[in-house]
Order: sequence, then C-alpha cells, then structure tokens
Amino acid sequence: MRYGGTTAGRGRWTLCAVALAAALLLGLTGPGVGQAHAAGPCPGKKVRTLPFSTGAVHVYKSRGFVCALSRPKKSGKRQYMSVSVQARGGHPVTNAGRFTQYAGPVKVYAGKRCVWIRGKVGKGSVSSGWILC
Repeated sequence: MRYGGTTAGRGRWTLCAVALAAALLLGLTGPGVGQAHAAGPCPGKKVRTLPFSTGAVHVYKSRGFVCALSRPKKSGKRQYMSVSVQARGGHPVTNAGRFTQYAGPVKVYAGKRCVWIRGKVGKGSVSSGWILC
C-alpha cells in the first residue's frame, strides 16, 4: 500500500507531527522552567531591597547590568505599579501600568556607573538617590 499520495497517509503524519509538537511544548514548560523562574524575573544577584509603605523594589546586578522590579505587599489585586532604573548620564527606563504581581523587570547596562531607582505601588513610592556606585 502506498501512503505518499493518499490523504489518509498525510493525516497520519500530521497527527504524529502535532503529537510530537505537543510533547515538546509540555516538556519545555514542565517543572524545570517554573523552578528556574521562581528565583525571579531578574537575572543576577540581589543587591538591594528598597522597601516602602505599599511594597518594595528588588534590585539585582549581573555583569554590569542592573535589573529592578516593584512588588506590592499584597499581590493579586490589579493596581498601578511602576519601576524605573537610570544609569548616571543616561535616561530612565521605566515600566508602568496596572499589574497584579509586579512592575518590571527593567534592565539597564550601568557598567560601573551609579544608578537611580524609583518604584511605586498604589500611593506608596521610593526613590533611591544614586546607589551602587
């Protein structure tokens, strides 16, 4: 029996391809990916936590990059949040909007320059001044 020219043969190959793609996707989103992400959306070592009345800004550094995100004290409720990172001599990079978990991550190459970090959750906010010099 020849499958090359028949519709039934193509259907079997399509079904196999779909099953293989589904298996690969499930494998990529399994526990390993979730565990790696559990450390946080910013790469590197946590170097500072800037607390304020309604949340905190978490700051990470890796290979000259500074990454930050604003987290509320109570997550789950959609509310206004923002985070910005500005390397000395550069422009601030900001992520702002109505989020449930966090604002950011915002990642900036600072090298050895100081950075100024700002964060806001609802009515509370923090502004670091020049840090990590």
